[in-house]
Amino acid sequence: MRARTPPHASTLNNPSEAQRVRLERAAEVLFLEAATVKNLVELLDERFSKAVELVLACQGQIVVTGMGKAGLVGQKISATLASTGSASFFLHPAEALHGDLGRIRPGDVVLAISNSGETAEVNATVPAARKIGAEVISMTGNTESTLALLGTTVLDIGRVEEACPMNLAPTASTSAMLALGDALAMVVLAERGFEREDYALFHPAGSLGRRLLRVREVMREGKQLPLVEIGCRIDRVLICMTQTSGRPGAALVIDAQGKLRGIFTDGDARRLLETGEMKHLHGAVEEFMGKDPKTIGPEALVEQAQRLLQEHHIDQVPVVDTEGRPIGLLDVQDLLDIRI
Repeated sequence: MRARTPPHASTLNNPSEAQRVRLERAAEVLFLEAATVKNLVELLDERFSKAVELVLACQGQIVVTGMGKAGLVGQKISATLASTGSASFFLHPAEALHGDLGRIRPGDVVLAISNSGETAEVNATVPAARKIGAEVISMTGNTESTLALLGTTVLDIGRVEEACPMNLAPTASTSAMLALGDALAMVVLAERGFEREDYALFHPAGSLGRRLLRVREVMREGKQLPLVEIGCRIDRVLICMTQTSGRPGAALVIDAQGKLRGIFTDGDARRLLETGEMKHLHGAVEEFMGKDPKTIGPEALVEQAQRLLQEHHIDQVPVVDTEGRPIGLLDVQDLLDIRI
């Protein structure tokens, strides 16, 4: 492996010889692995396209299998497929040969991974899987290997020089496997039309998943929705806000038809009290309410609601139906509660 000087080496103040050698060695590994992944572009052909077609057409699950380091990469590829719309699980090839082949069903697609293509456990699992009725995608660095010949199609990672000084420890080869698996998953994702909302369904605990919740899933409704009618006195509005479960910082003002006409907030109440005119407490709410409140629909994404609150510097937004009737209220505190 040719030595290269790491780009940041000049930023060190008088590095010791040990530091210089250490950094140069690390740079060699990164350059080699980056080049290995880049070289995969030249190996993409109709076989990759066939693998995409097999995954898209799969009526069962994508069963990923591999031994050792290839198996660990396979677990990540399987997880990526599963999280992006392709049902998948990892099957250890040694366990498969002792009964776990029963997890495979006709119509499944097996993604079998081995750099050499001669891993005994993998090559024993693949024919049994095909006998059950599964299609096979072989990922290997040897297109003339047993595994390559057993596959319906081949994902070729090429002849890879490992970053290991002895060219033994799987390093560049596993980087290539991982990158090619990601490429397969992302092409399939795009062709499925898998959207952010779909992704959120499989990631409810993640920050993105929380942002992609629908407003209707987090809004206040029913007994938590403070509604008052036009003509209601301010003191009664304040009582409504106080007695409503969760004590929202606003009340929604509706007309006789139940349509939204305004919003009265804690901020409006404070401004009234600051005037010192207690008579205002007996005034009608429409004299002091916000008459053109920003609104949002129940099917909007929470991240849209968050953006609306931020852009207009408001703490509450009414949720209305297609007829303009309030059906919910989203408070900034609700977003904090779900850690947005």
